[in-house]
Amino acid sequence: MIHSLARRLPFFYGWVVVGCTMCSGVVRQVAAVATLSIFLVPMTDEFGWSRTGISGAVSLGGVLGAFVAPFIGPLFDRHGSRALLIASAVTVSGCCIALAGTQGLLWFYVAFSISRMMFSAPFEIGTTSAVTKWFVRGRARAMSLLVMSTGVGLTVLPLVVAAAVAVVGWRAGWVTLAVIAIVLGVIPQWLLLVRRPEDIGLRPDGVGAGPESPVSAARLPAANEVSFTRARALRTSTLWLLMVYTLLVFPVQAGVSLHQAPHLIERGISATIAATIVSTFSLAAVLASLLFGHIGERMVSVRMCLAASAALLALGAATMRGVEGPLLGYVSAGLFGAGIGGILTMIPVAWANYFGRAHFGAIRGITLPAQVGGQAVGPLAAGVLHDLTGSYASGLTAFAVLSLIAAGLALITRAPRRP
Repeated sequence: MIHSLARRLPFFYGWVVVGCTMCSGVVRQVAAVATLSIFLVPMTDEFGWSRTGISGAVSLGGVLGAFVAPFIGPLFDRHGSRALLIASAVTVSGCCIALAGTQGLLWFYVAFSISRMMFSAPFEIGTTSAVTKWFVRGRARAMSLLVMSTGVGLTVLPLVVAAAVAVVGWRAGWVTLAVIAIVLGVIPQWLLLVRRPEDIGLRPDGVGAGPESPVSAARLPAANEVSFTRARALRTSTLWLLMVYTLLVFPVQAGVSLHQAPHLIERGISATIAATIVSTFSLAAVLASLLFGHIGERMVSVRMCLAASAALLALGAATMRGVEGPLLGYVSAGLFGAGIGGILTMIPVAWANYFGRAHFGAIRGITLPAQVGGQAVGPLAAGVLHDLTGSYASGLTAFAVLSLIAAGLALITRAPRRP
């Protein structure tokens, strides 16, 4: 049925696949630190937890994601993203129901860390792998749409949660997220997601679409397409430089995302305005992802895009440190969100452009621990520094420095020699 539908569509079926991954991208943000940040104040007020205590659940989920990533990465190459993305959405929904019934910190840790594990590994590898396998020349633009869905989720979900918390309470907020996860994370993927274009007789980017069967299409090599196995990729300096870059920027991304709302409230900004600033950060990420996708599709150097993204992170963190009112809060959120949009778009593009799509899942599986490790360390470090110093100023300074180092590192990263 899908093969027939793909032939009748007036556009490349890969864009339907992108639409499915975008739905999963929204669901993924149910476990994002920006979404959790809306729950941070009401839950800590009710239970008396410290910021370090609740941040630890984010870190634990990241550690679990780093552990499972190398094992599940090859599964996406062999079996595709459909079943694993559906399973991830169902798991996240169940975790949200459990979180709605939270009675203590241990309960919260178990439920949220499992949800965060899904965020850190299966959703990340599954969505980017699906897009990568359908596009080569249009990869940056397709990936920017996937990242746009991340921004849409981060823009809409905090507002939905904030409204539910204000009207009914924080438990209702978790139930709302559970319903969203099922509706967007299961139905489109079950009906429409396909592993790769060759499986239905198509080619990446829709190039050379003709009457060939899925079997004959699968035997045709993609023109001028690089292909590294995981073992060969691990022997290149490019892989290790990208991993270090990732390890530097993602503590910044996760640390600021989780603690930005509490930081703004501590600086005298109301909870309602803080929620709109969090959404502004997400909106900026959406717009920046589209811009970077447009630039990347025109073959502007990936390393320059990565360097610019890290520089925007540094500027956003430094500006956020000095927030004294809503205006500067919006400015800092815009800068920081733009950097996040660039990073989330261009890092998957860099992995795919440098090492190819055939073993993308396996390579991302072995390298993803650097990303989820950084996302695990950032929130915890910011929480510890806050509890020790009484403010987020020192943490934001450290994040700005890490981002500047990453920008310099990106500039010296080059594509590996073809095998």
